Amino acid sequence: MVEIITDRLVLRDWRESDLAPWAAMNADPEVREYLGPLLTAEEAAASVRSFQDDLDRNGFGFWAVEVRHTGEFVGFAGLDTVDEGMPFTGVEAGWRLARSAWGHGYATEAALAVLRYGFDTHRMPEILAITTTTNLRSQAVMQRIGMTTDPAEDFDDPEVAVGPLRRCVLYRKPMTA
Repeated sequence: MVEIITDRLVLRDWRESDLAPWAAMNADPEVREYLGPLLTAEEAAASVRSFQDDLDRNGFGFWAVEVRHTGEFVGFAGLDTVDEGMPFTGVEAGWRLARSAWGHGYATEAALAVLRYGFDTHRMPEILAITTTTNLRSQAVMQRIGMTTDPAEDFDDPEVAVGPLRRCVLYRKPMTA
């Protein structure tokens, strides 16, 4: 069991008590704006099982994120191996927070912790981040954590139907010595 503690957050294994707020987050059109269709409670629960399986198997994955001071569940952050069929390979950092957690710097704080963990513990040579070209909030987090992008690497996500969510940007951050 890996637990990552920052000044204000705890990234930890998933708990049964996370299911209801996770389902509510994924039923929120604003949270899902750049992710595709809303998830049912069953789909959200299945994703939690998958996230925890990855954590148990790999020692990394998407951890539940809670506010350290209050214990409130606010979303997820972590690392995931890029899906097959993408035009690149590697490990991707990702995050998703409840709307109530937006604007507090939590995504940046969690993402920095995830990068440190990937580089320091798993010696990953590079960590990627991906989002739609229109998701400027996530791109701002990527920039704040020191990631860079090359417009020549923008791509159409092969798993997304033609539409506004298909075109994506790829950000990269190499491990520094």
